[in-house]
Amino acid sequence: MTTGIYVHVPFCRSRCVYCDFFSTIREEMAASYVEALCREITARRHELPHAHVRTIYFGGGTPSLLSPALLRQVLETIYEHYDVDADAEVTLEMNPDDWPFTVSPCKGEDVSAARDDSDLTALLHQGTAGKGRFNRVSLGIQSFDDALLRLVHRRHDAATAIQVVRALQHEGIDNISIDLIYGLPGQTMAQWEHDLDTAFSLGVQHLSAYALSYESGTLLTRWRDEGLVREVTDEQSVKMYERLCQRAREAGFEHYEISNFARPGFHSRHNSSYWQGLPYLGFGPGAHSYDGLRTRRANRPTLDEYLRGPIPYDLEVLTDDELYDEAIMCGLRTSRGIALHDIEHRFGPERLLFLMHMAEPHLSAGRLILDCTSPSASSSSASHLRLAESAIMISDDIMSDLMS
Repeated sequence: MTTGIYVHVPFCRSRCVYCDFFSTIREEMAASYVEALCREITARRHELPHAHVRTIYFGGGTPSLLSPALLRQVLETIYEHYDVDADAEVTLEMNPDDWPFTVSPCKGEDVSAARDDSDLTALLHQGTAGKGRFNRVSLGIQSFDDALLRLVHRRHDAATAIQVVRALQHEGIDNISIDLIYGLPGQTMAQWEHDLDTAFSLGVQHLSAYALSYESGTLLTRWRDEGLVREVTDEQSVKMYERLCQRAREAGFEHYEISNFARPGFHSRHNSSYWQGLPYLGFGPGAHSYDGLRTRRANRPTLDEYLRGPIPYDLEVLTDDELYDEAIMCGLRTSRGIALHDIEHRFGPERLLFLMHMAEPHLSAGRLILDCTSPSASSSSASHLRLAESAIMISDDIMSDLMS
């Protein structure tokens, strides 16, 4: 059995106006937090016995705010207590302004000369005592337009973001993902085209792009409600998404999940495990875990209680209907679609018949597509049911129709 590990780092230097994730600006608690985190990692080592860890993902928050020594401490604890594959994908989320070098290596600067064991570059370059290293970096860029970055309270500017991508490439990181957001207040198609121009010119391997959402309790939502900013229209957001898909295809990127695009061979293995329903362990306040069967664990999002221990958490045991609904939702998010044999194996032939009955109107209208085992195969021997690309923008409605 394979599994993934998610490590939540809740610290942020400042809060973006659109973010509703659990995070805190109390960076002075970092060392104490890592001690508590390592205790949880150690204590839960027997939850998935005989599992091979194929992915490790440091998310947040801003994991790159931790010092290299603290990051190394967490990595070493994982490798000490878990069976990690030699070729595991190990991802670090990073904000561009946390990169230790601001001089672009293309100017002839030897950034490696400044490296020592305490540098973040050491963790990227040589790993931790031969026990793995961060071999994938996910950069939270969001936009290459300085005015939009200032609007949403990002601390970096476009030039810094570009510089950091180049520095990471200079360090030998050949698996770089960048995040973009579209539908920002006042964002024009010209600005979005510029973002896409820049993103695809950088030679990165992966792109995640998300439509801006206005979440309850965020500063951005308050601004909108007070009339200080205006949402882009649904029509504009659809046009931005369609242009994103077109540009990604032209750049040789595979559209393998609704919001994710990658060069061949560079799909996010960690995120893909979520969509495939594989087991994973989540460490830190607010982190979630899944045993691969029907039990989910959610650590409560409270830093103070987490530091004091024992760790407060809630368990949820999913019903067959809930498991089926998750299989529909996660499967249709991906380009591969819903594996029909998996639906029949897990939930029985009657559930498969229900799925195909509910899918029929969407199949007839071309919104859903059946992929068959051979070009001449009938629908009874189809292997996957997936969304047509033209139907992605109404995917929520289609998913709802197919659910129990």
